[in-house]
Amino acid sequence: MAPLSQESKNAIERLRRYTPPPTNYYSMPSTRQASVLLLLFADRRGDLRVILTIRASTLKSYPGQAALPGGKADGPSETPFQTARREAYEEIGLPNIDQQMPSPFWVEHLCELPASLARTELAVRPCIALLHSYNEKTGEDADPEEAFIPQLDAKEVAAVFTAPFHNFLKVTDEPRGEGDDTLPGKPSDWYEGSWTQWNSTQWRMHHFFVAITNQRVATPKQHSKEQDDAINQLEEEKSSLGLERFRVFGMTARILVDAARVAYDEEPEFEHNSHLGDEDMISRLRSLGRFSEVVDRQDTLTPEVFEKAAKLT
Repeated sequence: MAPLSQESKNAIERLRRYTPPPTNYYSMPSTRQASVLLLLFADRRGDLRVILTIRASTLKSYPGQAALPGGKADGPSETPFQTARREAYEEIGLPNIDQQMPSPFWVEHLCELPASLARTELAVRPCIALLHSYNEKTGEDADPEEAFIPQLDAKEVAAVFTAPFHNFLKVTDEPRGEGDDTLPGKPSDWYEGSWTQWNSTQWRMHHFFVAITNQRVATPKQHSKEQDDAINQLEEEKSSLGLERFRVFGMTARILVDAARVAYDEEPEFEHNSHLGDEDMISRLRSLGRFSEVVDRQDTLTPEVFEKAAKLT
């Protein structure tokens, strides 16, 4: 693989040095804890990309949507990174922390970000890691896009794809150098955004449209019925709608924007919420007695609950 560009080296070093503020995560029952993995790697130009998935259409939470690998904690003793890595193994076949990575690849854990609030009343802790593809002991080198990404097995999702990390700060497709002509549509097709009301405040809804015509999209090696349905839906959209981009939006998009802001020490070209994550609102909701250990799916976060929490001092 190409070595990290200077911009990418600086971004990785900022992430290594980043220390998140105090979090509510560890004060919550494990039934309310979740984490996601932002696995970065260098492309042929040395620019960073991030691995994403398309969730199976029959899953209970966010079916058919683009998402980061991740899920709920398995118990109170599991750390956010342990949760994220376990879920990434179960969803896309990334070897778990205690498993051997194929040579020369290895994963470095970089940092955690402030927790985000999911609509399902979970505190979601983003965990950022770097996929290294050079073995200093043996000198073995490899291209992740050729030798690693296609080998991932979308075991619990419909597809695995990647996106340019720095582009989550931009309103248009960034010039990628050689091969740019393979990007579908116009550069402005990359981003759409609007303000909406959520958790009693203005919340910026980001929509990023990631080109898939210039990359290999990994699909399951062995299909479950749920995956078959999702894969068939994707194939139908590709053929009937000419699908050339996957949409990334909601909490996943917000987390990617936050992570890119920290990594590159840049503010986005588009309007955005200034705070990272939702620790303040999570704290306010905890003061109201939310996030009980027993999950009652009928007891949802309503505008009235958010309004009451927002008034707390």
